[in-house]
Amino acid sequence: MPELERGERLQIMLNADELAAVEDFRFQSRMPSRASAVRELLRRGLAAEGFLEAGVGAKSQDFGVLNPDGSSDPGSA
Repeated sequence: MPELERGERLQIMLNADELAAVEDFRFQSRMPSRASAVRELLRRGLAAEGFLEAGVGAKSQDFGVLNPDGSSDPGSA
């Protein structure tokens, strides 16, 4: 897989319940990092709205909202 560059930072503020929900998802899904969990939740939310399909991976860099080529089709990267 080509090296994925993430040059943009997105900062969000969560209350304790929201953070607990993200952490619960992360650990139940065995996600490697909080950032990968948030990216996977974004991916799933977009997929639910018909923007793309969710995928699963083991490394944090494998969890992106879009494929490295910018497409939303998991098979086109």
